[in-house]
Amino acid sequence: MPPRSNPTARQARLGAELRKLREASGLTAREAGELLGGNQAQISHIESGRWGVSAERVRRLAAFYSAGDQKLIDALCEIAEDRTKGWWEEYRGVLPPAFLNVAELEYHATHLRSLQTLTVPGIFQTEDYSRKLFEEVIPPLPRSEVDARVEHRARRRVIFERDHPTPFEAIVHEAALRMRYGGRKVARSQLEYLLEVSNWPSVTVRVIPFTSERFIGSAQSVLYAGGPVPQLDTVLLDSAYGSVFLDAHAQLEKYRSVYGALETVPLDAKHSRSMIKRIIKEL
Repeated sequence: MPPRSNPTARQARLGAELRKLREASGLTAREAGELLGGNQAQISHIESGRWGVSAERVRRLAAFYSAGDQKLIDALCEIAEDRTKGWWEEYRGVLPPAFLNVAELEYHATHLRSLQTLTVPGIFQTEDYSRKLFEEVIPPLPRSEVDARVEHRARRRVIFERDHPTPFEAIVHEAALRMRYGGRKVARSQLEYLLEVSNWPSVTVRVIPFTSERFIGSAQSVLYAGGPVPQLDTVLLDSAYGSVFLDAHAQLEKYRSVYGALETVPLDAKHSRSMIKRIIKEL
């Protein structure tokens, strides 16, 4: 089977975690390849996510690496065994890979936390609101891609339609709530929808008011996705230059600290809803 030309973020993460285990053991890719009856190239392809690997081989490699964290190994085996294709695969070749990767990340996350300073979280954006954002991209996107991006963004909400919806805490700065993308009508409709969303059982919306005297530490959009074990948590940074996935231990610890420091900064859910209602009245 030829190597994958474009592994998903989840496939690449499995390979990266296997590489971390190998490097921690002090073994070379050549030595690991020989264990599997192959060579260094085989391990390189596996660790880059370009080749699939069975759960049985994950366990063999973990034993060879003297990896003792059974919960992590079990979680890696689950990823290795997952051959299902999500709804986002319909957009492969239509949208940039980052769009597919964020949908895949959200779908498999055990919990999600987002920090937004200038826009409402993408997963909670209305069609008119998200369309306006995509229409303002420079250079302009073709109409067909704008339509596909808007549709894809709305479909990400499938994670809240399951029997056990994914817990999601959205921390949104007041600045994002007062931006009038698309005009008053679009902005008002968006805030009304966000207010509705804030009452969903698994969703918590908290607002950082302008009156806050605390520095929140980042002006970037941040999504923290919990994995089946803490080592498989992922941070997604979104900027004008694209999306960046972070999973190194030090990076995860940094953003855990950021969210820990943020805990007392936003209003609670009740007072956040009151603020959203007040801003709606002002539009």
